[in-house]
Amino acid sequence: MAEVNSQEGVIHSDKLSYTAYPRSVSLARRRAARLIEEWGHGDQAGSVALLVSELATNALMHGCFRGRLFQVELSLNSSALRISVSDPRGEVLPELRAATESEQFGRGLLIVQDLASDWGVEGRNVGKTVWCEVRVG
Repeated sequence: MAEVNSQEGVIHSDKLSYTAYPRSVSLARRRAARLIEEWGHGDQAGSVALLVSELATNALMHGCFRGRLFQVELSLNSSALRISVSDPRGEVLPELRAATESEQFGRGLLIVQDLASDWGVEGRNVGKTVWCEVRVG
């Protein structure tokens, strides 16, 4: 699959920063679902909304300091949508783990792994970006 984050071949993109408040997750989720529908891939809106929600929740819970922002970026090319969520804490990396039945949290990356065709983490000068890709078309 062609890498979506390179500017070459990008058909649509969107980037927005959010404050580190729980309400921001639902705002990011709704925005992503609306955009993917506008970009002609409404059949993927539910999966995209869930992926954005999981990655944004992880950024909010594990990657943000008080008063700092996290950023959600969507990049669409002819074959895939890349969802990237960046936060200011590069020392706290996500790890895929199995949650027990009694645990309330800990399943987000399992959901991402199940719904996305690929996912990963990239370090930045400040913080990190967790990304995933969804095949379209």
